[in-house]
Amino acid sequence: MSFFAQLLPRALRHRAHVAAAVSVLLSACAVGPDYKRPELPQATGYAPEALDASTASAPGLAGEAQHFDSGRDVAADWWTQFQSPELDSLVRKALEANPTIEAAQAALRQAQENVYAQQGFFFPTVQASYSPSRIKLSGNTGGNSPGIQGNGTVIATTSNTPANQGGTAPFNAPVIYNWHSAQLTVGYVPDVFGSNQRQVESLRAQQEAQRFQLEATRITLASNVVSAAIQEASVRDQLRAVKRLIESNEQALRILKDQFRLGYAMRLDVAAQESALAQARQMLPPLNKQLEQTRDLIRALVGQLPDHDVSETFTLASLHLPAELPLSLPAKLVEQRPDIRMAEEQLHSASAQVGVAIAARLPQFSINGSLGGNASEFSQMFWTSGKFFSIGGNLAQTLFDGGTLQHRQRGAEQGLRQAVAQYRSTVITAFQNVADTLHAIQADADALKASTEAEQAARVTLDLTRRQQELGYVNYLTLLSAEQAYQQAVVGLVQAQATRFGDTAALYQALGGGWWNAKDTQLSESAPTAAHALD
Repeated sequence: MSFFAQLLPRALRHRAHVAAAVSVLLSACAVGPDYKRPELPQATGYAPEALDASTASAPGLAGEAQHFDSGRDVAADWWTQFQSPELDSLVRKALEANPTIEAAQAALRQAQENVYAQQGFFFPTVQASYSPSRIKLSGNTGGNSPGIQGNGTVIATTSNTPANQGGTAPFNAPVIYNWHSAQLTVGYVPDVFGSNQRQVESLRAQQEAQRFQLEATRITLASNVVSAAIQEASVRDQLRAVKRLIESNEQALRILKDQFRLGYAMRLDVAAQESALAQARQMLPPLNKQLEQTRDLIRALVGQLPDHDVSETFTLASLHLPAELPLSLPAKLVEQRPDIRMAEEQLHSASAQVGVAIAARLPQFSINGSLGGNASEFSQMFWTSGKFFSIGGNLAQTLFDGGTLQHRQRGAEQGLRQAVAQYRSTVITAFQNVADTLHAIQADADALKASTEAEQAARVTLDLTRRQQELGYVNYLTLLSAEQAYQQAVVGLVQAQATRFGDTAALYQALGGGWWNAKDTQLSESAPTAAHALD
């Protein structure tokens, strides 16, 4: 047993445990409102009228009809539905290396430690102190006895006459002695009105909010990676189409120049073709810039600096459009969306803070005790004559504080109202997000169908115009106009295909990202749910 433990009798240690248990029992009657989960929204769908169960289809890439299945759950690794090993690898790298995940994990662990720290106030505070000192009392202080050192040995017993100093009165010799003091202090604040319980409740809610913030961070990161990959694929396909157009225009210009030298073409036709080639070349720099900036974004998302490239590259052909899409019921959406769950925990925290504010206006109790020993010799502190103790209680009630505590309670109540309104706003925004995404999926499927038809019609027009121009039925400007129309149709088709991929990824994110189905997430590995003896 340690030195300070010897100073605490068994009875006092027993009282400390009993006091802690009594505090927990008393805190069961915590003042303030008991938290109740908000009622589930009464919505039965995401539109006034039932949405079609399937989208339109179109031939070609990303033209499959997509079907909505309300009984289908959202997979935690939903990005694998695009059937792209490169995309799977990129998302995995981002989740492992992106610093936003590490920051969210640290914030969660910090919130957990705050809970543990607050739970410590349920227990007594025990402090030990030891103060050795060596003291010298001056000899010319009136009434001093002969000098004593240590165990009482006289240092000097001779009384000097201050004749040489012009005086006649004797004075005592200085006293030098050692002094040792050790004590154990116990302080305890019973949680009579549940102030600490409400504070722990509030911090636990904040911890849960951070847990959902971590999930939201992971989902957002995965969605950003998928969106960046789709953007890269779209730009690469547009670049390929523009380069084909440039090559076609360069070849046509060479032919026209040869015909102009031979007198079979007019200078106006050559000038028009030169203008068309220049316009096609103007399309390259913006697309190249967009591609490089997208690659910069991808490198940043996986935690790399700009000078460290990633090996994964994407085209639209490397992605597969999922044919079966989940469609969660409105009642389940409230449970699945991390932002809604986070808003709910913030509401829970605000509710507990009202209890904290109310308890602060009620009487405050505290118990303090100390036990120790004093002696001039270290070993004598344990003698019966050297021991001391004290024990006392305190009851305090604020009678006047200028309205501070009252206004703090009112402020906490308004904070609760604010949290309720913010929760409702979050729910409404989440439902709007899902509804917008569903409408986008339907509309963009129709747009892809129209873009496919426009590209096919423009290609037929171009082929027929080219044949007519070769036979001399139309001039070259007509052919040039048909080529430009076809190129615009190709670019529009690529953009429509990319949009369908993007809408699908947005739906997985809008439905909550499937975090509840994750088996081995970074959350469970690095930030387990708080557990404590007082839970």
